[in-house]
Amino acid sequence: MTRIRALLGAALSGLLIAAAPAGPVSAATDAQGTTFTPAQPVYTMDPGSWTTVSLTVTTSDGRPLSAPASLSYAGTSLLFDKGTPSGSPAQIVVAAPAATGPATATPLPLDLRVDGARLTTRPLVVVNAHGLPYLDAHRPVERRVDDLLGRMTLADKIGQMTQAERAAVTSDPSAVASLRLGSVLSGGGSAPTPNTPDAWASMVNTFQGYAMSTPLQIPLLYGIDAVHGHGNVLGATIFPHNVGLGAARDPALTYETYRATATEMRATGIPWDFAPCVCVARDERWGRAYESFGEDPGLVTRMETAIDGLQQGGVLATVKHFAGDGDTRYGTGSGSYTIDQGVTVTNRASFDRIDLAPYYPAVRDHHVGAVMPSFSSVDLTGTPVKMHANRDLITGTLKGRIGFDGFVISDWEGIHQLPDPTGAPAPTPAQVSAGVNAGIDMFMEPGTASQFEQVLTGEVAAGRVPMSRIDDAVRRILRTKFRIGLFDHPYAPSPAGTVGDPAHRAVARKAVAESQVLLKNAGGLLPLSPSAHLYVAGRNADDIGNQAGGWTLDWQGRSGASIPGTTILQGIRQADPQVTFSPDASAPFTGSDVGVVVVGETPYAEGLGDVGAPGCSWCAPPQNEPKSLALQPADRAVVSRVCAALPRCVVLVVSGRPQVIPALGSVDALVASWLPGSEGEGVADVLFGRAPFTGRLPVTWPASAAQEPINVGDAHYRPLYPYGWGLRTDSGRARLQAAAGPHPAGAVAALLASHNWDTAGRLRVSDATLRLASSALKTPAVQDTVLSVVTDAAQARALAGNGGPEWATRLARADQARTAGAATKAFEHLRSMF
Repeated sequence: MTRIRALLGAALSGLLIAAAPAGPVSAATDAQGTTFTPAQPVYTMDPGSWTTVSLTVTTSDGRPLSAPASLSYAGTSLLFDKGTPSGSPAQIVVAAPAATGPATATPLPLDLRVDGARLTTRPLVVVNAHGLPYLDAHRPVERRVDDLLGRMTLADKIGQMTQAERAAVTSDPSAVASLRLGSVLSGGGSAPTPNTPDAWASMVNTFQGYAMSTPLQIPLLYGIDAVHGHGNVLGATIFPHNVGLGAARDPALTYETYRATATEMRATGIPWDFAPCVCVARDERWGRAYESFGEDPGLVTRMETAIDGLQQGGVLATVKHFAGDGDTRYGTGSGSYTIDQGVTVTNRASFDRIDLAPYYPAVRDHHVGAVMPSFSSVDLTGTPVKMHANRDLITGTLKGRIGFDGFVISDWEGIHQLPDPTGAPAPTPAQVSAGVNAGIDMFMEPGTASQFEQVLTGEVAAGRVPMSRIDDAVRRILRTKFRIGLFDHPYAPSPAGTVGDPAHRAVARKAVAESQVLLKNAGGLLPLSPSAHLYVAGRNADDIGNQAGGWTLDWQGRSGASIPGTTILQGIRQADPQVTFSPDASAPFTGSDVGVVVVGETPYAEGLGDVGAPGCSWCAPPQNEPKSLALQPADRAVVSRVCAALPRCVVLVVSGRPQVIPALGSVDALVASWLPGSEGEGVADVLFGRAPFTGRLPVTWPASAAQEPINVGDAHYRPLYPYGWGLRTDSGRARLQAAAGPHPAGAVAALLASHNWDTAGRLRVSDATLRLASSALKTPAVQDTVLSVVTDAAQARALAGNGGPEWATRLARADQARTAGAATKAFEHLRSMF
């Protein structure tokens, strides 16, 4: 390998040299094309140091050079003779002069000349900014922000407020520099080719290199929707969607799942996640209901450990969608959507109690760094106001009353939906000024970044957007970039780190097991015996794309064998190889004694997932089916066929929301499996008793679709299964013993006496045991466990028809109080059932 070492000692010009494709200096001598390609477009170095510019000489046909080619720099030439293998490397070492004082970044002239070949891209070599106060990591963040903000031009500032989509800048990544972009994102399904961790890291570093070629070297913040794992990346661990994590009721596990997501994101160089969704889903007809942790704001708040998992893992979290996106009224949706992006019709007290509630702890306790407003509107007074233009809620409530000091990022072209009677192409001056003045700080303008910048520049010049608002927005963005360490570590690792790590898949498998909710278990059918002869049917038994759901590789998800992992059928076969599998139940039932039918939904996401919305015409054919709260006709037929033919029958519902099950009397066991993701073994773990069923409904399971919206706290609450319902398959006594430890005392020890429990470990309910349970609640270590064993007894009473007419309300209210930490209140709701 030959190196040309050129040391430049002269003072350098401060002019910025833009990268541009270089034409051939002289034509190749024959039909074979030969190129010199830099390994990266931008190289940076500190004053007084040096960097190696690496290039590769490549032929169009992959054969050795048919004619010589040369590369010249600083008066020295590097010759590649005829016969040189295609793909041979070349390296040039470029030195920077020593610093003479503080300075912004400066480009080095790099006069590369080629002969007999073409230079594909002229690389930029930049001497890093140095000696400036904002670069000093030891200074307080606010002082660094002050210094940097004072050095920025209006173009610099507006660039920081602008976010483009990767597809819009991939063909010309120098736009990151020319537009001074503050951020780039990948939308759902937007990925480099090939879709590998190394390709992701290389792409991010290319964009970042151009950001670092600008005089102030403000690093780019790359963002993505990693809502249940790093789902855009092939091979990533796919966790249960949030509705499943809400069912698990395990804040520590939620933290683990999002911490693993952060690790896989950082492995590909992406430091910003548009997650978690802290929406409170109040109508299961909404196509984003599965992105919510549940229908109760108290449950959503408990699961905000997701924020900590991301941010302690080095990834900026974004809570969304502020506010009321899960509480819109059916029939008010945008365009052909029936509920998504609709109107939250409410009053201020209810809005604060339900929709705003999760944002207070997200900001004050978890210190979330970014907030995304909703596409939806809020109607508090009879006049709906789009959230993207709602200054009262964004600036007054979020930034003022709640005290949020991070930055607000718009949703995808969010301001394009703001009304503008001119009909001009979006974003229009009226839309831009409305969004900025409402308090949005950064704007997701996927394909219109340049137009947005031009319009905002004009609005500032016209005085319709004050400079104080621009400076506030940019201050918030810079503050966040400093806080997360982006200035100190802007680049992705090279080579990229690991995604789909076995340890992360183990976390996902545990989350799947804990998320399963056992709704019915007649005759104690579950757990199954490993020696059972199973007949497995249903379209979702062996379809990993369906069990992963939306936001997996594509925005709307992708049915079929789309990602690596384990299907539910594969997990079952690992536990019990005596399986007959027939998706449509057309195979003979001979020799089988238990049916396991896995049915439910195909993937969808926002808008197109609304009940009553049009199907996804560009998705896989199964995804184009009508969206409904009822099982599809083919699913109903398979359930009927299997459950009629076999003496015992289990139905697993793989879906993002409850599904109404007809002829439930023929079903012995019913499980809500939600959207478990890539690790189907977790479902088998509870089916066969390797782990107990412990999940509880995070949403109310309606008796019919006509009951929606139905939520805990409603009057005339008559669901099929109430909020918080979930049968368990472990011993209540063993559970309490484990929580109490080896030396229980007082009421706990008395409650654990064997005569208070039956042979299966279920509490024998009496006035005496209820008094002991009430006293045991005073011991914090066992409080939740005591409530769980009393809940078991209350659910058994409801199943026996002895819970009274208000049994569903009492159980739901008890779980709501239990989630809120109000143990005594929860116990009183349960006690009223006996």
